[in-house]
Amino acid sequence: MNRLFEEKMRTLLIILFSVVLGQSCSNSKCEGNKWGDVYKDLPFSMPEVEQPSFPDYQVNICDFGAKSDGVTLNTEAINNAIKAVHDKGGGKVIIPEGLWLTGPIVLQSNVNLHAEKNALIVFSSDTSLYPIITTSFEGLDAKRCQSPISAMNAENIAITGYGVFDGAGDRWRPVKKDKMTDRQWKNLVNSGGKVDENGKVWYPNEGALKASVLMAGSGDKRTEITSEEWEDMKSWLRPVLLSIVKSKKILLEGVTFKNSPSWCLHPLLCESLILNDVKVFNPWYSQNGDALDVESCKNVLIANCFFDAGDDAICLKSGKDEDGRRRGEPCENIIVRNNTVLHGHGGFVIGSEMSGGVKNVYVSECSFIGTDVGLRFKSARGRGGVVENIYINNINMIDIPHDALIADLYYAAKSAPGEPIPSVSEETPAFRNIYISDVFCRGAGRAAYLNGLPEMPIENISIKNMVVTGAKEGIVVNKVAKLNIENVEIDTPDQSMIQIENTTDITINGKELGTISEKRLLTKN
Repeated sequence: MNRLFEEKMRTLLIILFSVVLGQSCSNSKCEGNKWGDVYKDLPFSMPEVEQPSFPDYQVNICDFGAKSDGVTLNTEAINNAIKAVHDKGGGKVIIPEGLWLTGPIVLQSNVNLHAEKNALIVFSSDTSLYPIITTSFEGLDAKRCQSPISAMNAENIAITGYGVFDGAGDRWRPVKKDKMTDRQWKNLVNSGGKVDENGKVWYPNEGALKASVLMAGSGDKRTEITSEEWEDMKSWLRPVLLSIVKSKKILLEGVTFKNSPSWCLHPLLCESLILNDVKVFNPWYSQNGDALDVESCKNVLIANCFFDAGDDAICLKSGKDEDGRRRGEPCENIIVRNNTVLHGHGGFVIGSEMSGGVKNVYVSECSFIGTDVGLRFKSARGRGGVVENIYINNINMIDIPHDALIADLYYAAKSAPGEPIPSVSEETPAFRNIYISDVFCRGAGRAAYLNGLPEMPIENISIKNMVVTGAKEGIVVNKVAKLNIENVEIDTPDQSMIQIENTTDITINGKELGTISEKRLLTKN
């Protein structure tokens, strides 16, 4: 407790010090790297994440005709301000206090978009403002609407300050009735939109409902739909709130993002990315309402952030199936430190779209409060890709209804007794070299679930110093090669602690158990 308190105080002092010098090294006079300590004693080698820096030059969006009345559409004014600073060689674009309505904002190199205190930037729900583009979503090449905030092939960019960016997602997302109270559902239906014939899903308009019917059962395969037809159904192509693609030296700091149409923050194929003191709020019922999806990025620092999501919270990805393998860009050299997650399907997550691989990840000093799952690793046959060199310690959780820890290679699939075992191929996913320590959880459905494939067991996983109280089940292990469990305490009603089968090279509290093929239950006694 003292150590955690000291660390938080240290972080607070660093942030206060940076404010005195100038927000987040946002001018060319600020030198050095305030993040030096986070690289000490890393279990793998990675370079320090490069921080963007900007000249002292700045402009105010009001100088370009922006009006704070919640009615005037300020898209042109904001983008003109960004272009002017970019053309000048870089600097800061100020969004002052006020209520600013806008369409899509496009970031450009060497620009820091700075939202001052009490600046509320609300994106219009008029879908005609967001053209359909070709991009990537859920790991696959796809058509989507242009994101409210985007950057492509940019370098040295930032969004900083204290303001709030609202993505107007409630006018894009479908909503399932079983995720709402009766009163919430009634109010939603009365607000407009359309309900499907079963009365179970609300859609924001007729076009979204039509698209859902056309796409039903198609999975990831898009049926032949013309561009003209998509224009009438474009609200189905919900964008992520912030999309940064193939960019370098990126800083998100201090600001709040909320109410995203789909995923909230999605950096893709980026290098040198810092998120510090960022907050994300999505309704718990928001469909695909992930907080942060870092995909195929290299050299990333995620620190001091706060996430409340409708889906996974802090998630690492690298493409899906053949599309992801063809891209072949892993997510690597990632530090996740001192973050808090409220609601979310998973607190910290890898997958399931991990076909390009995920490696060299360090997660420390994070708290998950009421997330469906705490630590979540997921994949399935067909993905391919390798998740390896994952180091996690000092995690606190409470009120986790499902698993405190899960690593499952049967995500969204089931195995049947006697099913044929396929040969290992490029489509076979792998989890290996995962080290977890100092995890404390009060209240869980199950302490841990480790489930590999018969053709590709989870390999070399270590769990040390883990305490789970108030669990309904203990640890369940199946198809693991090399398992080390040390100093683990699980409080369950029947005092069962570990159920193991089809697992080799097992060591528990220093005692080598060899191989356990048939299901075996280990109790505290």
